[in-house]
Amino acid sequence: MWCTSCLFQLVVVFLSATCCLAADPYVFFDWTVSYLTASPLGTRQQVIGINGLFPGPILNVTTNWNVVMNVKNDLDEPLLLTWNGIQHRKNSWQDGVLGTNCPIPSGWNWTYEFQVKDQIGSFFYFPSTNFQRAAGGYGGIIINNRDIIPLPFALPDGDVTLFISDWFTKSHKKLRKDVESKIDFGAPDGILINGFGPFPYSREVASNGIPYGTISVEPGRTYRFRVHNSGIATSLNFRIQNHNLLLVETEGSYTIQQNYTNMDIHVGQSFSFLVTMDQSGSNDYYIVASPRFANSSSSVKATGVAILHYSNSQGPASGPLPDPPVELDTYFSMNQARSIRLNLSAGAARPNPQGSFKYGQITVTDVYVIVNRSPELIDGRLRTTLNGISYLPPSTPLKLAQHYNISGVYKLDFPKRPMNRHPKVDTSVINGTFKGFMEIIFQNSDTTVKSYHLDGYAFFVVGMDVGLWTENSRSTYNKGDGVARSTTQVFPGAWTAILVYLDNAGMWNLRIDNLASWYLGQEAYLSVVNPDIDISENSIPENAIYCGRLSPLQKDQAQRVKFSSSPQSMIVTSRGILVALFAILVSSLAR
Repeated sequence: MWCTSCLFQLVVVFLSATCCLAADPYVFFDWTVSYLTASPLGTRQQVIGINGLFPGPILNVTTNWNVVMNVKNDLDEPLLLTWNGIQHRKNSWQDGVLGTNCPIPSGWNWTYEFQVKDQIGSFFYFPSTNFQRAAGGYGGIIINNRDIIPLPFALPDGDVTLFISDWFTKSHKKLRKDVESKIDFGAPDGILINGFGPFPYSREVASNGIPYGTISVEPGRTYRFRVHNSGIATSLNFRIQNHNLLLVETEGSYTIQQNYTNMDIHVGQSFSFLVTMDQSGSNDYYIVASPRFANSSSSVKATGVAILHYSNSQGPASGPLPDPPVELDTYFSMNQARSIRLNLSAGAARPNPQGSFKYGQITVTDVYVIVNRSPELIDGRLRTTLNGISYLPPSTPLKLAQHYNISGVYKLDFPKRPMNRHPKVDTSVINGTFKGFMEIIFQNSDTTVKSYHLDGYAFFVVGMDVGLWTENSRSTYNKGDGVARSTTQVFPGAWTAILVYLDNAGMWNLRIDNLASWYLGQEAYLSVVNPDIDISENSIPENAIYCGRLSPLQKDQAQRVKFSSSPQSMIVTSRGILVALFAILVSSLAR
């Protein structure tokens, strides 16, 4: 017989637990990654889709939600999805790159579990291995403010996600082989907007019969456009005919609100604009994405055009496309990037304003000058390097090797500056100091714009300029309201400086997002270990996949937990889970 006092104690424990956990719901997804047939530029080809969609579904969540993402790999080669810009607090196990995870074998499923802790903003996911990003597999991530945190602008009337990307009609496998064989894949065959080819604005450069994208809007209303450059190589200029772009957010940071007529968006970068439908609506308008810093002939042939359609429109878009900036004007693009500033008075994931973190007053503990060079032959193979080292992914992921204390997989010896020696292929890791403050200067010695991305962190972009960085360059740094983001551009023959506070323990990928450069070795990993507190990092997942030297630990796929085949998501709060468990417990005890 269950006593009344015991039941009362159980109720107290239950209520205490639910009051603490109710704010962090769980959302469950089932995604199947597979090949689809599409003709975005008029040529039938194989693309990578998710749940039959190209681009894939939008992951729409709210700050502090817990995401449980069951991914089934229906491709014919291993797969990893990485969550570009998601910081995975204390949980690099979920990062989805080869340094932290064994890839999901063909025909297998694996469940990602992570919390979007203390984040807001616009991000995207994509496949991180085997050059698969060139075939698609990408989709949007939206992290909404909690209700208690107001937006620094009026709630928009609608939310639009746009993917702008260079595109090749060759398969990702053929492009991969070309890169390995020292064949430059050259200018893209076209620019896609949300997976569609260009509207036929000109017979010379765009063919009738190719499906194009249309965004339908209501006159007088304001929409939030989240624009991602999900391509593999090409910086793109984004603009909308006769409409201003009011920049409000980039990669998780609210910005000073400024109007732009166009914006250069480099590989891997994400921006949010408010666009007000303030035109007459007598006709449709062009949405344009065109290459930057490319030769003029390839720019004309590869221009993405979608249509902004007012509900009261009386006719199709007409006239010339809105003008881009001067093609090779690096100073225009650099000054535009410098003009993007952090909104110091806005709250983001927490009630306190973004500007409460006075990054300019923190003492720097480590300085790295990282130089990338053009591809070169190392031991007879074409490779790319950072500080003279071309990264070689080991068969055993770094994070697993670190966890199991396996020696010889990697070395904590990435040089702080370029070494005066021949380039080499190696698995060299940056040794970060937990809660240290690192200054990193990216020096681009190549002839094209490069995008650097750091997983696990938002860093402050404090300076960029042409020429070589020197110690005196620090006098030009913005130490007050530099924007915090996870991807920054470095112009050819120029440098960009960032500051990053290393408070997120884990093994984190630092890479050039331009896919050929990344694939040939321009990446490293940043190891951040808390020497005092073991619980500063999440423990290894129970469903971890093992490979390399740890292959004997791998369980049979049949033993792995699977969710339903439904593509729909399900939200379950912690309170809901405890209510169910509590009801079952009380029912069984009452018997």
